[in-house]
Parts: sequence; structure tokens; C-alpha cells
Amino acid sequence: MSAFSIQQKIAIYALPVLFAIIVHEVAHGWVASKFGDQTARLAGRLTLNPLPHIDLVGTIILPALFLIMNTGFIFGWAKPVPVDARNMHHPRANMAVVAAAGPMANVLMAILWALVVRFSSGFNEWFGVPLSYMGQAGMMINVMLAVLNLIPIPPLDGGRLLTNLLPPRQGLMLSRLEPWGFLILILMMVTGVLSMILYPLIMLLLSLLAPVAGVG
Repeated sequence: MSAFSIQQKIAIYALPVLFAIIVHEVAHGWVASKFGDQTARLAGRLTLNPLPHIDLVGTIILPALFLIMNTGFIFGWAKPVPVDARNMHHPRANMAVVAAAGPMANVLMAILWALVVRFSSGFNEWFGVPLSYMGQAGMMINVMLAVLNLIPIPPLDGGRLLTNLLPPRQGLMLSRLEPWGFLILILMMVTGVLSMILYPLIMLLLSLLAPVAGVG
């Protein structure tokens, strides 16, 4: 999409980015509520209304910067949905599922956006072409977020998933990395290690989605 102006890119990416980030967080809270923790529900966070979820830096500024710089990579976050494992029936097992819910929501959204691409050809050009580009953006963003969040470094979802799957002692040791998690992630990004890990997985998932989108 490099031929598009910045304004056109923002128009195409805005909706997929918002849905990708917000539904990811709502999924955590919704699954937690099914395990007995109503913290997110009582805080008014089980809603697709973007206003309670928007983080100025993570939801707006950072994705826009990635888009403007044309890095080929988009990352962002919403305000974390509050979850309290003490309210759950089986705290460690339930929290593992809660952690996995966000990335899995992104995978499901990637599939839905792939279907948008497939059916966009049924519309006339002035509507179908932008819709197809938006669907492609939605596929890419959701696949990126799903893969990135499954990296086993807390506070990413993969780290929290692994923390609750490991035996308690090892899980506690891993959880102590959380204050340093984003610094580790930035170092991986700067050194190119992050792209070496993410790129093959992103390409694999997109290749699996291509037949769903009708382009493979």
C-alpha cells in the first residue's frame, strides 16, 4: 500500500487497528467473566465502544507513527482490561486461557477480514476496492498482533500464558521478567531478532489465510 497517501493509509487502517486492539482486550475480560471474575464487566470494559479502551499512546500515536514511517510493522495496545485471578474457579489454569484469549481473538478477526477481502469483489469498484484494502490491512494487523503477543515474555500474553502453564516455581521466576519485558522487546526489535522470529510466522499465517481471502 506504499502508493497511498498518509491520509488514505490512515483511513484504510483506522478501523482494523481499533478493532484489533480493542477486541483483543475485550476478549481477555469476557473469558475472565466466564471463569467467575467480573472485574472487567464491573469496570465497564466489556464493550466495543472504543472510548473506555483508548490509550492515547498505544492506540493512536504509536500505530500512526508506524504507519507514517512505512515500517511494514504495526504495534499498539489499548488500556489493559482489569482481571483478578483470585475471583476465578481455578486461578492458574483459567488465567492461562484468559491470556490466550487475546491472540485467539486476533486470529478470528484475521479470518473475518479475509472473508471481507473475498466478498469485496461483489461490490462496485468505488466501494469494493477500498473494502478489499481494508480487509488486507485487517488480516495483516491481526496476524501481527497475534504472533507478537504470543512471544513468551511477560507482560505479553505469551509470557502470561507460559507463566501459568509452568510449575509454580518456574512460573514465578518467569513472571519476575515482567518489569523488563518491554525493554527486552525493544532490544529484540532494534537488533533485528524480533523480525527474524515474527516474519516467518506472520508469512505462514497469511499464506494459510490466502485461500480464505480468495487470493491463493
